[in-house]
Amino acid sequence: MSDPQKQTIKVVDAFDLDDELRSLLKPGTMVRDPLGRRHRLPRYFYEIPSHEAAVQIRLAPHFGLNEFILVDLREAQRLQQFPRYVPCAVRILAFCLQQFRASVGASVHIAVNGGYRSPSHKMAINGTPHMWGTAADIYRIGPNILKTKEAIERFNEIALDLSDDVMVMPYGHETGQDADDHIHLDLGYVTVIPREISEDRMEIPQETRPRFAFEERRRRDRRAPQPAAEMAPTGTEKPQ
Repeated sequence: MSDPQKQTIKVVDAFDLDDELRSLLKPGTMVRDPLGRRHRLPRYFYEIPSHEAAVQIRLAPHFGLNEFILVDLREAQRLQQFPRYVPCAVRILAFCLQQFRASVGASVHIAVNGGYRSPSHKMAINGTPHMWGTAADIYRIGPNILKTKEAIERFNEIALDLSDDVMVMPYGHETGQDADDHIHLDLGYVTVIPREISEDRMEIPQETRPRFAFEERRRRDRRAPQPAAEMAPTGTEKPQ
């Protein structure tokens, strides 16, 4: 089995997928949020080849890629089959949830249909950030099943302290506006374009010349390459 810390993930341009997948993922389509604001659906996705790969790939130390793609029959049948697709911004969500986990000091569990939902998912209404892979519905924290107002409000406050970019739903019983059996945490309408992919082509299908790349693991050395003149050996001086 390959090392999950070194495993690469294939990045694809959804405009290059087949007709059925494009019709379900709707890359680049404008949708309206509950307040009528327009947002463009993501174009770049991670391609997950198998269930085993989804389990093995870690987006954060305590979050595997599989946790963000748990769906039931409300998702389109084709999108339940491997290879599966999830927007690249899911990595930012995983980072945020890792910080949330550290703040609460317990494991964090995402509900079925609580991670990525495609635009074709029956629960994907009103431009929810779930369609960007930037929202999570958390039903359990440690041993605590989130069913009470007190628990949901307490953990909502912890989530809000993470960043001004985090939004939560208040406790309540109106679907899509409130939550009474989970915490809804989202980062808004974020899209991510991994540095390995090129954007130099038009937004039209290119199935015969697909655009894809493999995202490299950057866990240890994130420094950009330095110009040769700045890489003088230690103890020597650069030419004046």
